[in-house]
Amino acid sequence: MTEPGHIELERSVASIWAGRRHREDYGDLDALTESILRDGLLQPITITPDGMLICGARRLAAIRQLGWKTVNVWVRSGISTTLGLLLAEQDDNLLHKPLTRTEEATLYAELKALMVEDAAGRQEASRFTSNQENPRSHGAAAVAAPQKGDTRQQAALMVTGRNAYTSLERINDLQRLAADPAETEDVRQRAQEELDRIDAGGSITGARHRIRAAQALAELDTLAGDPAQPAGIRDTAAAGAARLRELEHTARPADLERLAELAVERAKTATKKRPAQLAKARLHAVEEPAREFLPVRSFVYLWDELSTWSERYDPDMIGPALSDEQWSMFENAVAATIAFLDAARVARNARRDTA
Repeated sequence: MTEPGHIELERSVASIWAGRRHREDYGDLDALTESILRDGLLQPITITPDGMLICGARRLAAIRQLGWKTVNVWVRSGISTTLGLLLAEQDDNLLHKPLTRTEEATLYAELKALMVEDAAGRQEASRFTSNQENPRSHGAAAVAAPQKGDTRQQAALMVTGRNAYTSLERINDLQRLAADPAETEDVRQRAQEELDRIDAGGSITGARHRIRAAQALAELDTLAGDPAQPAGIRDTAAAGAARLRELEHTARPADLERLAELAVERAKTATKKRPAQLAKARLHAVEEPAREFLPVRSFVYLWDELSTWSERYDPDMIGPALSDEQWSMFENAVAATIAFLDAARVARNARRDTA
């Protein structure tokens, strides 16, 4: 395996240059210069073979302020051509067309990895620094304490000019799913479709909800098709998967994700009957219809999901829009809910009276 870079001694400070993407406001450099004077430069600045700065803008500014002529550097090879162009940008027209959101996310991930590598080196170097180890030489392999600030934020600002790392991280998640052979083919394909939709201007948040629902759907399909699972779990999973497929093109993404999570929870907590019990239940299905009750936890999940349902629909639109069959189903569900409420209240009050 080829090494990604090499240490270079006595690099001319004047030969190191930075593009416009590096910040120019370095803040107060006094503490950093004092640290370098005291301990030397503990971690070399990271540059490309032609001297372009990758990591260490504040360190470079500090040693220039100190008047150093040469410095040890880490020469990092293997960065992508596009990232090289981005970091080398001297004017707004160097990249001849704007980057797409997914291209930005790819560069962000690459640059963040380089920054994490640089920060890890600084932290490791600072662990072994003592007052006795004080090279002071302008060419010494030294480095100051790790630069403050979130690596994600720094990488996002350099790539996009905005503190947009949350969106970039979410796109990276989708990119990993699209390339992960451990995921089902359907999940990988859906992840790629969401990436294409984002490049076309689609919502990143909506994509996140939909891909999570797709992952839950894949889990339901796995449970439904697993002969090692009890029949109750397989049946509940199959029913949940079928219902999700009916809703996936009409439900809001956030609602679809919550429904998918609930469907998985229902399937996993379905009554786990043994084969002998299932056979007995089928034999007595007419005279003794078996009722399988879900646990209290599943009930809580259900009503947590439904707690704000009336705020998400317009009755003036729903009333005329439902067919007679749909309206009847709705009325029956409400009537059954009220009857359940009355029965549950009686049981609750009875328990209080006997407590």
